[in-house]
Parts: sequence; structure tokens; C-alpha cells
Amino acid sequence: MDRNQLKTSGRWVIKIGSAVLTNDGLGLDLARIRDWVTDIAALRDSGHEVVLVSSGAVAEGLVRLGWTSRPKTVHELQAAAAVGQTGLVQAYETEFAQYKVRTAQILLTADDLSDRQRYLNARSSIQELIKLGVVPIINENDTVGTEEIRFGDNDTLAGLVCNLVEADRLVILTDRDGLYDADPESNKNAKLVSTANSGDKSLEKMAGTGAGALGRGGMATKLKAAALAARSGASCLIANGRESQIISRLAAGENLGTLLLAGTTPVGARKQWLAGQLQVKGSLTLDQGAAKVLCESGRSLLPVGVTSISGEFVRGELVSCINEEGRELARGLVNFSAEDANRIIGKPSSQISSILGYCDDEEIIHRDNLVLTSA
Repeated sequence: MDRNQLKTSGRWVIKIGSAVLTNDGLGLDLARIRDWVTDIAALRDSGHEVVLVSSGAVAEGLVRLGWTSRPKTVHELQAAAAVGQTGLVQAYETEFAQYKVRTAQILLTADDLSDRQRYLNARSSIQELIKLGVVPIINENDTVGTEEIRFGDNDTLAGLVCNLVEADRLVILTDRDGLYDADPESNKNAKLVSTANSGDKSLEKMAGTGAGALGRGGMATKLKAAALAARSGASCLIANGRESQIISRLAAGENLGTLLLAGTTPVGARKQWLAGQLQVKGSLTLDQGAAKVLCESGRSLLPVGVTSISGEFVRGELVSCINEEGRELARGLVNFSAEDANRIIGKPSSQISSILGYCDDEEIIHRDNLVLTSA
């Protein structure tokens, strides 16, 4: 894919971060929201479909409550989100109305996408809204969010939404021009990365770990979002949301920001869901032979190839498959509880029945319930 292909009709997920949305904490930047909405309306008129993932509820709530810094307690963050969400949605609704475009608010938690039935319900609802010509505006449900059920940042949410709606491309608007090969604030020779593959491991060193005062994400979370989006075949553009007509210019193929190419064949919808799950209940350590077979052929994981188990889980829960160096290779739905799995690891499948007294499955994870997360 090159930038000229962005001109072809497709489904866009556009994520707007707090730093550009709130003008560094000075309240919602209504002029900039107006510009983005104008671009999105033009994008739709040219045959594209758009799903918007917008940060800003907490940041707007801080301003409305007169707080000068992001609170640290969960209940204060929830209160700020509740207060700010009304202003955020109202701003979008007002601007889109100028173009006779209807909007819909959708608030999600990680729990909503972890449960398969709720995932499918969310998917169907958003797909129907798109079909009706409505622009879905999605945000994390910070009002009820806790550490156990949150995505952690809206970059991750945007990547998962790409999987949810089978998007063609993801655009992340931030307060940076894109990804640099070094920190541009401390290195005047830092160069903007124009194009790369989303799975390129060398990009992680370039990203750093910093995050803004209002947002939870940083460039590292944007790379994670690009990797998630790639699972559904969506390439990712990271660009400066403060640039004039940024969305229209990206859609026209202008060389702005960083384009991260999907570079892989999209995996099936069920396996996208598995890969995007955030609530991993435990891990299975694989010997070298099992790790090689898993990565090269994608076959089912048998007990004989597992050397150790970590965590507490029951049958049907999500576990991580790691190699002896601790790197995650795959994720899957396990066929045995942690207790039973511990009794059969390292043993051939023919001995499962005699060890446990039953044998419903010969595999500890069946290949249909397994997705590779690393080559």
C-alpha cells in the first residue's frame, strides 16, 4: 500500500487524542473540532465511511470542575469523565449537524470486548449505525472504568475498534508530527519516519515511554494500536492533529505523518478477537520444539510441549503461550483448568485419561482457539 491508495473508498477509524482536542488542557478546542468535522464530512461525501474514537471526556471534565491537574483516585476520574462526556458529545453533535450528519455515542470497557457475545453485539450495533449513515463516536467508559476493566488508553481502544468494524485504515491524530527515529526534543538530527511496517520491532526503541499530562498514551501505545489494527488488515497513519485540514490532506495522499503498513494477511474475525483480548488469566511456557511447531505451522498445542504454568484459570479462559525466554508467541482458550493442566504438562495426550480420569480434549489449546501474536 502507498499513500495514493488512501484516496480509494474505505472505512476509516479516526482517533483524536486529548492533547490536540483540548488545546493542552484549556478546554475543548471548538475551532479545531469544527475543522476535523468539516474534513470528516468531506471524507464521507467522497464515499468513505468513518468511525470516530475520541478522547477528551476527562480533560473537559477537569476544566468544567475547575481542577488544574488530572486526579489520581478512581472516583475523581470517574466524576470528571461523567461531567466532561456531555460537553464532548455536544460539541461533536453541534458541528456534525451543520452537515446534516447524525452521530451516536458509544461507551465501551474492556469487559465489553472480552466477552464474545457482548463483542458481537457491539460489532453489530456499530455496523448498523455505519449502514444508516451515522458517525459512531466511541470513547472508553471512564465513568465506570476501573483498572481491571479499562483499555488503558484510547489508542488501544482505536486499534481494537479497527478489528471490531473491519476498518481499512486507522488515523491517530496527536500533538506530534509522527514517529521519529530519536527524541526530536533532545536530538536536533532526529528524522521523521515516513513509512514503516507496523510489526517492525525496531520501532519500539524509537517510541520511548512518555505520555502527556492529560492523556494516558504515548507513541508506544500508538505502535500497539497499529499492530492491533494490522490484524484486520488496516494500515495506520500517525499525524499532527493541529495541522490545517489534516484529515483531508491525508486522504489525498499527502506525505504527512508516519504511515505504518499492515504488512500481513488479515486474520479471521474470531482470531482478531482472541488477539485483542486484554484480560489474560495465565501463561503456558513452551519448550523449544513446541514453540517452533506453534510458530511455523500453527498447530494445536499439546500438553507434552508445555514445561510450566503460571496463573489461575479455568477451562475456556484466555492464556498466553510464551517461549523459554518469556516472549509471548500466541494466545488461546485453554481446555483445562490450571490445576488439571499442571498434572498433565510434559505428558503425551494418551495419558490424559489415566491421569485426570477423563479426557474431553487431547489438546491443551486447539488450533481453532489459538492465534499467533509474534513470529
